[in-house]
Amino acid sequence: MFAFKRFTVRQDQCAMKVGTDGVLLGAWARVEHCSHILDVGTGTGLIALMAAQRSEAHIVGIDLDADAVLQASGNAASSPWGHRIRVMEMDVRTVSRERLGMEADNCPLFDAILCNPPYFENSLKSPDAARTMARHTDTLTFDELARSATRLLSLEGELSVIIPYERAADMTVSAACYGLFATRQTIVCPVEGGRPKRMLMAFSRQGVSHTPEILCIQDSRRQYTPEYVRLVKDFYLKM
Repeated sequence: MFAFKRFTVRQDQCAMKVGTDGVLLGAWARVEHCSHILDVGTGTGLIALMAAQRSEAHIVGIDLDADAVLQASGNAASSPWGHRIRVMEMDVRTVSRERLGMEADNCPLFDAILCNPPYFENSLKSPDAARTMARHTDTLTFDELARSATRLLSLEGELSVIIPYERAADMTVSAACYGLFATRQTIVCPVEGGRPKRMLMAFSRQGVSHTPEILCIQDSRRQYTPEYVRLVKDFYLKM
């Protein structure tokens, strides 16, 4: 169990546990003015819960793993925002208004799509099938994510992801192939002066000229940086 300031995440049934990547994305993505948000690969429901804390939006979390769906549903129900979060066993590649029980029309669904996607390729796979599904691109490639996002986003909606730094170009190309262009980028370094490890990226149909920012989690003394504290202080208990 992982306790945050305003909610608790149980994770005993989930292959992927609460981690820094999910917290970073949940705190960084622009959700404040959204009405409808989709969390792809919701896992424990962490990112959906963070989005609910930061907005008044109705949120749908989807996952391919039935155990994760049950766990995320329980975490949502025990939170202050359970009435605004639905968790469903569903593949983003087949999401539709009809399958979500919404009115069928020609309007795209979501103002924001958030995803901490699987990104390991050609690496040793875990004997745990659920963990492999959560970690490897066999189940959701960047191309498939971008294609699905284009179909599901509102005209001004954003797709926000966190991926390994070295795969940022791959994600950019996949997004561009489906008419999505970068609006924000933040390079994440675990330690000040160290090598970048992650990239937070947001994409929309319009795209925006921008300069990537740099976020260091710790300084040279291994203390959390002020920038990192500002980003996550509304969530972590000891910040």
